[in-house]
Amino acid sequence: MASKLIKFRKYKNKKLPLQPFSLFRCYSIKKIYRKLNLINMNNSKNLHGHLFALTANIMWGLMAPIGKSALQEFSALSVTTFRMVGAAAAFWLLSIFCKQEHVNHRDMLKIFFASLFALVFNQGVFIFGLSMTSPIDASIVTTTLPIVTMIVAAIYLKEPITNKKVLGIFVGAMGALILIISSQAGNNGNGSLIGDLLCLVAQISFSIYLTVFKGLSQQYSAVTINKWMFVYASMCYIPFSYYDISTIQWASISTIAIVQVLYVVLGGSFLAYLCIMTAQKLLRPTVVSMYNYMQPIVATIAAIIMGIGSFGWQKGVAIVLVFLGVYIVTKSKSKADFEKIGKEL
Repeated sequence: MASKLIKFRKYKNKKLPLQPFSLFRCYSIKKIYRKLNLINMNNSKNLHGHLFALTANIMWGLMAPIGKSALQEFSALSVTTFRMVGAAAAFWLLSIFCKQEHVNHRDMLKIFFASLFALVFNQGVFIFGLSMTSPIDASIVTTTLPIVTMIVAAIYLKEPITNKKVLGIFVGAMGALILIISSQAGNNGNGSLIGDLLCLVAQISFSIYLTVFKGLSQQYSAVTINKWMFVYASMCYIPFSYYDISTIQWASISTIAIVQVLYVVLGGSFLAYLCIMTAQKLLRPTVVSMYNYMQPIVATIAAIIMGIGSFGWQKGVAIVLVFLGVYIVTKSKSKADFEKIGKEL
């Protein structure tokens, strides 16, 4: 009996070896749980990014008909200046209610150049191009943005040009072009080579902004960046537009034209850039640029609602192709995905 008790005590005090399978199972469950949490967080961020990009391009899609109408009573230079100054005032007003961020001198210089590409050479030049060409030509030129962005991202960010990415851009472009061409019958405006080239410069400029200045959106909030960007853009336009604005006969300007300019300032500038800056923070440049294909869809829907357009099967097919193109590009692998695969191998 005593010998059995001694054996029991030895067995009780003996440290049992850990079971390898139990350890592996415990580690795997924790790893899977963490991965699921990361996936849920990434999915939530991606969803928000897509919603912001969609909202911005809906605002810009309405810019073509509304902005073109406003240009009948205001000069392109005046509308552009109203846009920059009005949006700057709106962002500074909003910044009062947001957390204050200090921007160092080097980043302030980057924001200045970002304002040149995102505003001065993009939206400003586009308004001038739109005033010289037809809305159809301007819409066709805007379909080049995802293609140019893919090339710039490949050169600057070393983002891979995958088969899925090329296919998605091609499918989306086909959808946008079908939509634009099917609407061309109701257009009486004439295109202009100079106007088309200005619209192309605007697209190239914005693709450079989306790619080269993506880092700024990771460091600072959309409000902080935009309030300085629009101030710099205003400084660029005010000296050249002073005469145009001072000679406006306000008594002869219609209320509708003033409302249209207000939309250009608050909708097409303030809200749109607030959304696109947030989307830029959450999504890849090529994915953000793909939502540019939404603009012809928005313009078509607006025309149908206003009773100046019709909906046919061609437009239905075009809309499906645009959404399919955006979906394919979002499913393409990024540079980070390829680096992750390389590490796992």
